[in-house]
Amino acid sequence: MDATVTESRTPAVKTPRPKGLEAIRRKSYNLAMSVMRPLADLVARTSLVPTSPILSAADFPWTRPLEDNWLEIRRELEGVLVYRDDLPAFHEINGDATTISSDRWKSFFFYGFGRRSEANCRRCPRTAELISRVPGVTTAFFSIMAPGVRLPPHRGPWRGFIRYHLGLMVPNPPERCAIVVGGEEMHWTEGKSLVFDDTYEHTAFNETEGTRVVLFLDVVRPCRFPGSFVNRAVISVAGLTPFVQDSMRKHQAWERRFETKHGQ
Repeated sequence: MDATVTESRTPAVKTPRPKGLEAIRRKSYNLAMSVMRPLADLVARTSLVPTSPILSAADFPWTRPLEDNWLEIRRELEGVLVYRDDLPAFHEINGDATTISSDRWKSFFFYGFGRRSEANCRRCPRTAELISRVPGVTTAFFSIMAPGVRLPPHRGPWRGFIRYHLGLMVPNPPERCAIVVGGEEMHWTEGKSLVFDDTYEHTAFNETEGTRVVLFLDVVRPCRFPGSFVNRAVISVAGLTPFVQDSMRKHQAWERRFETKHGQ
């Protein structure tokens, strides 16, 4: 079942301007994206699913088992939240998110850029098993947003992914906890799916007094050939970049610290 969509009345928030080395890195990134644009256009033209901001979960059969078993996922999530203070903020793993992330936006990764976290999958075996059934999943984690978090507007860099959220903990009132994609506001519902294209400008906020948690997935966009080949090639090359390798090292370092402290 899809979420109710309404027109957003959320005020725009300006993204902080990067400075120094970060500005240089960002300019290099933007240059690379301009080179990649023709390839992204090919992926969009050959997509087997719509390229609109909001997508229907009914077009993705793999969403149904996640919804059907969401309470099992939530039970494992509750075990993870016991160690909430020791979980990494999203930007502490994904360095590219420093301009949008917050210390109050925590993460618990199962997969990152196609790499599986064996330790975290052992901690949540049922969740890991359900994720493994999703065709083309590259990134999967519990996204834990504390009260008062508001992410500034941002866009994903590559059209070759589909973004998925499964509501696991959704605080009230719902109108004060939402995601806005391409100007359309959606509200999470526990046990229900949201599917969207993150290359459209989007933002999320939690202005309630409770914690919002979703299972967050990035899944390879299904395409016809040659778009399917191009998409897989670009994603594979991206996984070899220093940025991704650094993110992997950061997560491995966190795993070692967590295991040393908690012995699991």
